[in-house]
Amino acid sequence: MGSTSGGGRRGKPAAESARPARRRLSVDRRREELMAAALELFSRREAEDVSIDDVASAAGASRALVYHYFGGKQELYVAALRSAAAQLEARLQPHGGGRPLEELARGLTRYFDFVEEHAAGFEALLRGGPANRSGEIGEIVDGVRRRLFRLITRQMRVEEPGPALRVTLRSWIASVETAGLDWLEHRDIERRALERMLTEHMVALLGVAANRDPQAGQLLENLVHDHAR
Repeated sequence: MGSTSGGGRRGKPAAESARPARRRLSVDRRREELMAAALELFSRREAEDVSIDDVASAAGASRALVYHYFGGKQELYVAALRSAAAQLEARLQPHGGGRPLEELARGLTRYFDFVEEHAAGFEALLRGGPANRSGEIGEIVDGVRRRLFRLITRQMRVEEPGPALRVTLRSWIASVETAGLDWLEHRDIERRALERMLTEHMVALLGVAANRDPQAGQLLENLVHDHAR
């Protein structure tokens, strides 16, 4: 009896022995892992249906650690979306030196690089969360769209777009977002073909606007002329 009892004291329960040791990570790296896990969950489920325990489990962290870094689910959600937005915007910075349509095509390639490599972040940014995207969450998404709009107008050398051109460019941005979400869901069109189609879509939209707006007509003429040189 005594030897059996002593053996029990020296050994560890099987479950404890099998439990993997938690990795020691830097503060920034741990935050990144928690936000990545949150984005993956938020891209597949409504934010209201994702709990702190879900995020902790997905990240291999404790519930207390999530609260330590973010304070609560809303703070985590906002931080995760800000991270996704910053990564997307960083990808879209122009390299310069090309003709406007060439720069637009290169921007689309970088955009879809992000879509493909950071699918969860892209989907969470554009599809997850509250239906009305109001408040701080809406501001993050709208901020990305505003900066993308300014980026496109600079690439096309437009100083102040009028109403018709503004509507045209914003409509194109919405089409690109929808195309990205659709491509992630179905992946039944080759990515490069989709990018070329969206470039041609911009030209087609400008063609429609040119029938009513001289500014759009001049821009279209400049784009086609530059591209033909």
